[in-house]
Amino acid sequence: MEETIVDIQLADIILDESIYPRDNIDHKRVHVFEENLRDGFTFDPIQVQVCSNPEPSIKKIWYRILDGAHRWTAFKKTGQIVIPAIVKTLNDADPLLYAAKQAIGPKQLTETETRHTARKAFKNNSRLRSSDIGKAIGRSRQTVDLYLADLRAAIFLALGLKLFRLDKLGIPQDRIAKRLGISKRTLGRHLAKMPELIKGPKSDLAKGFTIPQVAKKHGWSEPMVWSQALKGKCDHKRFKDLQWGLRTWDLWNFMDCDKRFGDEWPGRIPAQLVAHILYFFSKQGELVFDPMAGGGVCADTCLAMGRRCWSLDMNDRPDTRPEIEPYHWDIKSKWDDVPVVYSKDKPDLIICDPPYFDKKDGEYGKRSISGLSRENYLKFLERFFLYLKKISKKKTRLAFINSDWQDFQNCPAIKEEASQAILIVDYHKILKKAGWSLTHVIQAPMSSERFNPGVVAAMQKKKILGVVSRYVMILR
Repeated sequence: MEETIVDIQLADIILDESIYPRDNIDHKRVHVFEENLRDGFTFDPIQVQVCSNPEPSIKKIWYRILDGAHRWTAFKKTGQIVIPAIVKTLNDADPLLYAAKQAIGPKQLTETETRHTARKAFKNNSRLRSSDIGKAIGRSRQTVDLYLADLRAAIFLALGLKLFRLDKLGIPQDRIAKRLGISKRTLGRHLAKMPELIKGPKSDLAKGFTIPQVAKKHGWSEPMVWSQALKGKCDHKRFKDLQWGLRTWDLWNFMDCDKRFGDEWPGRIPAQLVAHILYFFSKQGELVFDPMAGGGVCADTCLAMGRRCWSLDMNDRPDTRPEIEPYHWDIKSKWDDVPVVYSKDKPDLIICDPPYFDKKDGEYGKRSISGLSRENYLKFLERFFLYLKKISKKKTRLAFINSDWQDFQNCPAIKEEASQAILIVDYHKILKKAGWSLTHVIQAPMSSERFNPGVVAAMQKKKILGVVSRYVMILR
């Protein structure tokens, strides 16, 4: 560790409670230091570390205390302006544990303080070993194990649930290990305990507990509980139990999203819509690929409908959506690093619900294809459809979900220009050019409720024709 000794302005030093190992400042001890300072005593320099700016509006270097909080407080109370300090560069050392180790001196950490410090350090970095924590706080490895037992159990359960979800969706083990940041050995150990993990929820389902009750009790998501509750049932029975009316015609008019499936997300589609695609164009156990997963509706629905599912999205949410692997379809990239490229398994069904052109552009983020120009948006899709064909097998179906786009907001219907629109027939031309053959066009209109009465009145007055059309194009 590198260090230098300098005089630092007291006002530039903060006491960061996140790395302070004691519960509070001992004011009797501070008072002793005050008296010593007035009597001319010289103290060892405190130890500090450069830290992030607590007040961004003030442009200067800030320091946080690693050792010497009582001396620093005494210096302030006696009207000092500067204090001698050693500036520490800790590199990879944990600042909390370093501070705890320095605190083992004239006044030992209390039992409560060592426990709090150990738990705080573990929460910051769950890979810390008990022996390393113990050395810092002056406790045995066994004692630290007792401090952390409940935290480790919770992490073990959370990791097990993530692993169960990824395994249930058919994600290969090497990708699971990489995604969760664990070794294959740890992965194997968790997989061996899957039957034990499932036992509790299965037992409660058998006793007649509801899906929400089981999910809440065991910390599962509802789609994961549904995957167990519907196990062994045919698709038709699954629809019945999920209370989704099964449409046997080419009009799927679902006005609302099923809140049990998927996160709140711009352009979220109903799980019922995804379930119908799965019902008619895939079989249980087959592999579904969702290249632009958004809020995870497709993966959740696949869990309930007994399909495997690989999902990608540019927004990485490893804690809440570990099954959605991070990937950005950059128009300038070669796409030779897509996680599914080198897999032996190829999708049976691709469900593609891309960010629509221009719609909700501000909500998707700067990297979204929604913000491309009309020309580049269509060029992207042309290349994208060719790529999807490349990673498919002969029998693979593609379900492409999109709608007519027209800049109708301030334009009367009679004045709209075809060159400014992107219609479903334009998408079909690109798909056909990429080698996909159209087999079905299914209407899946959006709700007209997004047009409030005031907006409707203005549209009527200006003869503006709004768009609620949405289609599912099935191709092979």
